[in-house]
Amino acid sequence: MLRDGFLLLGFALAFVLVFRRLGLGATLGYLLAGAVVGPQVLGLVGDAEQKLGIAELGITLLLFLVGLELNPSRLWKMKRDILGLGLLQVTVCGLAIAGMILLTTEFSWEAALALGMPLALSSTAQVLPMLQSSGRLRTPFGERAFAILLFQDLSIIPMITIITAMSRNPADAGGPPGWLMVIYTLAAIAALIAAGRYLIRPLFRLIGNLGEREMFVVAALFTVMASAAVMELLGLSTALGAFVAGVMLADSPYRHELEADVEPFRSILLGLFFLAVGMMLNLHAIAERPLFVAGMAAGLIAIKAAIIFGIGRAFGMPWRGALALGLLLSQGGEFGFVLFAQAQNALLIAPDAASLFGAVVTLSMATTPFLMMATANFRREAEAAKGEREGPQPDGANAVVVGFGRFGQGVTQMLLASNIPVTMVDTDIEMIDVAAGFGAKVYFGDGTRIDLLRQAGAEEAEMIFFCMDGDQISPEFVEAVHEAFPRAAIYVRAYDRRALIRLRGTPVGAVVREVMESAVKMARIALADAGLSQDAIARAEDMFRANDRERLKLQIEAGDVRVARDHIITQPQASTQQG
Repeated sequence: MLRDGFLLLGFALAFVLVFRRLGLGATLGYLLAGAVVGPQVLGLVGDAEQKLGIAELGITLLLFLVGLELNPSRLWKMKRDILGLGLLQVTVCGLAIAGMILLTTEFSWEAALALGMPLALSSTAQVLPMLQSSGRLRTPFGERAFAILLFQDLSIIPMITIITAMSRNPADAGGPPGWLMVIYTLAAIAALIAAGRYLIRPLFRLIGNLGEREMFVVAALFTVMASAAVMELLGLSTALGAFVAGVMLADSPYRHELEADVEPFRSILLGLFFLAVGMMLNLHAIAERPLFVAGMAAGLIAIKAAIIFGIGRAFGMPWRGALALGLLLSQGGEFGFVLFAQAQNALLIAPDAASLFGAVVTLSMATTPFLMMATANFRREAEAAKGEREGPQPDGANAVVVGFGRFGQGVTQMLLASNIPVTMVDTDIEMIDVAAGFGAKVYFGDGTRIDLLRQAGAEEAEMIFFCMDGDQISPEFVEAVHEAFPRAAIYVRAYDRRALIRLRGTPVGAVVREVMESAVKMARIALADAGLSQDAIARAEDMFRANDRERLKLQIEAGDVRVARDHIITQPQASTQQG
């Protein structure tokens, strides 16, 4: 096991780095690494079937994370694109591709449908990183692409059901009738939702109060595995169980913490899944029919790009934007491999056919970066002419506020009053509950973790505020945040002047001492009540601020808070009494 793990991870690391460098995405790197290290090329690692069985947990975790993305308010805002664009794309593309396979091959209609439906799906693992790296994920274009990908992910469950219904496998035929499966499915979903409300959420609340981060990881994995196990026990899809588990926690305060904890396991297992698929590709069958693979890949890309372009235009997209959407989603996706395996187990297609169409998906994925690069100038032409640009939406920049105490609440309300959407993060369960009572959505999580900030949307945010109490922010942490999220301006609440001195020279937009302005304001009110004129009060404030600035400058230069003591006002200043 150690030897196989060493070889698989080593080859995966090398190939993924090269493919990332070339802009081709990690998925293709994993597939090619698996093919090279597998039995048909170098023969260094075997038993791909067993590894695939373990790696399918990566698909389960991916469905869990998809469920976590289903925030009700976001879904409601995108309902037209999800149910309109998404439904039309999956249905029309699936039927058109199945028709192409039926007309150009000798497959039965059941086999053509079992192959055409998976090929209608695009690669979430490839498209989302492309949108994120170009800064377009939060734009109207990116939202529509995400809506289609989301519906595609949701459509996997009915596709599995359709393939099972067409199955020629006697084991499937001996299963319960379809109407009973529907009842089982609805009962299992209801049970999982009830468990989420009355068992899982209280469990996470207890762990949050205890402050045991490691137990959060254990509880998150337990939730996914338990949901999948319940579905498997009933003979249903484990992916459906994981998806329902994600949905029942999507609107909970623990969503971002769960995403950050599960993501590393999902990434590793999904990478192993693609490695195993690459190992199982029948390269001899592909080598015998290279023209078939190339022709099918070209037909797949042309059909999907044309149909998505037409649907985009029907939904009011400018034709260049619709073309970009069609090209971006023209490839096959990673779930195709899952559904091909399902069709193979159902005896609808032979193993060689699964390998051939797996190669079709792989080749189509390889073309997407080149298609986007080749058409980039052509697609931008109209945008420049109209003065349009992709960027943040006009309702204001996105912001992440870490720490929702007294300070963070004030910052958040100012931002929201300026129509800027805010994601709020805190570790105080009681504070989260109190905020919920006032209608504020605060997520549970440690905002000093880079991975949690990423899950909270820091990559798309333009502002990140650290408003926690105490002296928790170090210069090294600020540098790490800036390096991870260079687009975002960083603002820090400093506990005292020592913290401010430490953070000078770091890439922060501003550092604010938490009590200075309130102290000045109280003194101004008291001086006015004592009968001083506004001019005298202003002179006193100016003197204090000038002394403080000079003192702070000298302290920063010396790196010592004890210097410049002569700038501290310790005796009454007669000049401020005049006027």
